[in-house]
Amino acid sequence: MTLSSSASTHDRHEELQTLTAAAEEPRAGQDRAGIDIGSPARAAAFFDLDRTLMAGSSGLHFVRAAYAHGMISRRRLAGDTWGALKFRLWGSTDAGTEKVRARLGTYIQGVHQRELRRLAPHVLAGVLPRLYPQMLAVAYEHQDAGRPIYICTAASHEMASLLSLVLGFDGGVGSRSEVRDGVYTGREAGVFAYRDGKAQAIRELAAAKGIDLAASYAYSDSESDLPMLRAVGHPVAVNPDSALARVAREEGWEVLHLDRLRRRLKIAAAAIAAAAAGGAGRTVLRRAPAPRPARAPRAARAQARRR
Repeated sequence: MTLSSSASTHDRHEELQTLTAAAEEPRAGQDRAGIDIGSPARAAAFFDLDRTLMAGSSGLHFVRAAYAHGMISRRRLAGDTWGALKFRLWGSTDAGTEKVRARLGTYIQGVHQRELRRLAPHVLAGVLPRLYPQMLAVAYEHQDAGRPIYICTAASHEMASLLSLVLGFDGGVGSRSEVRDGVYTGREAGVFAYRDGKAQAIRELAAAKGIDLAASYAYSDSESDLPMLRAVGHPVAVNPDSALARVAREEGWEVLHLDRLRRRLKIAAAAIAAAAAGGAGRTVLRRAPAPRPARAPRAARAQARRR
């Protein structure tokens, strides 16, 4: 009798575990947000990372962690820090992005995947405090309304995936790097998620997840993300650079301004430049010799001598 009762209890326990696991696992045709993938009207929201979800550059916190672990030199750290400041003030440029892209390839060349994974706590320690609470609130509103949310960045796919997991997003897409035998080669693996490459990445994601881009939202700070913004039905400019701000005005897009520090830095930089220009002008005036009095014409001088 005791054995029979014990067996019955064990069977019920196993049945309960099976039901619980079934409830936690997404059903066929659903993603981990529990939303039907096949729904034709299913929308999503896509968020750029740098200067959109967070203040400044996530790459800066990677290079700081890389320097702390002896992967790059102090000189390289100083150069990247200066580049990150310019990025925060004025946004990205194609030339600047290409240089960063090339440097990051050299940073990780020959590095084992586990070494890069060990940088994650240090990178997150720099990134997480710089996230905009307002943007997280916007993202979670989309999620609560049944729209899955994704980080879409030109930064590494590892960064996008890690942050999406930590923040409770439904996924992330970024630029992939080639790995052989667990070691980074320094070469790219696939499309660079920048400009048209980022738009291509969200189109591929939309096709895989059954997302209707015409009903979807995208958020970015940069003119370089116009292909992504124009790929969706509801583009939003966040802390836009001057080129994107102009397009947003012309197109009637929603604009969000969150980076107050950036505006203060730009005002300070302009004031310093004006003061420097004024100081240079005063220096020139001080150093310029006093003008010599104009000499009278020769005839006038001769007449003066005769007098």
